[in-house]
Amino acid sequence: MDQVRILEVKQSVFANNDAQAQKLRAELKEKGLYLLNLMSSPGSGKTTTLTRLIEALKGTLRIGVMEADIDSDVDAAAIAATGAKAIQLHTGGMCHLDAAMTRQGLEGLSPDELDLVVLENVGNLVCPAEFDTGAVKNAMILSVPEGHDKPLKYPLMFQVCDVVIVNKIDVMPYFDFDMEKCAEYVHMRNPKARIFPICAKTGEGVQAVADWLRQETAQWKENR
Repeated sequence: MDQVRILEVKQSVFANNDAQAQKLRAELKEKGLYLLNLMSSPGSGKTTTLTRLIEALKGTLRIGVMEADIDSDVDAAAIAATGAKAIQLHTGGMCHLDAAMTRQGLEGLSPDELDLVVLENVGNLVCPAEFDTGAVKNAMILSVPEGHDKPLKYPLMFQVCDVVIVNKIDVMPYFDFDMEKCAEYVHMRNPKARIFPICAKTGEGVQAVADWLRQETAQWKENR
């Protein structure tokens, strides 16, 4: 066994990506461009939430969205219909975006005249959490039908997220979802994480998220 050479490939890949992410973040800081990495399971309501946020922020922030999917342009078309700048990223089967892919997407979006760009990452709770995209902050959407125990089952996702948006609160009476337990489990993973309960379908709670994004973007520009 002593003759077998062992390479820590995963560690090397992450180290290289982290370096690229830090470089991208520094460039975004210089430009005053705020990039939010939004993650979730498929069907949690990312695109619906984004359309609501764009509506709430219209006239105050210039917004662009990068939609990452294995295939199709359904989500990008939905975002473009709001009047926001949108681009579709096809990952070719990959279940996440890394810093290099994010940079490619930004170049395709031509974000020089934007204040805020949202990267809607590929839908799953595992792979996207492992890769730093170069975003300023990470956010994720947890929908009520998924259950309040997801922070226990997918710890890394909740550890890396600065914001947890709990969506579909309108159906809480029909599911065994405990908001207090959810908050407890989220803060077990990340004590500093902010939690926003919303219903993207009706718009309830969305304004609080929009206000947070507006404040974050302003501070990012001021502190460059």
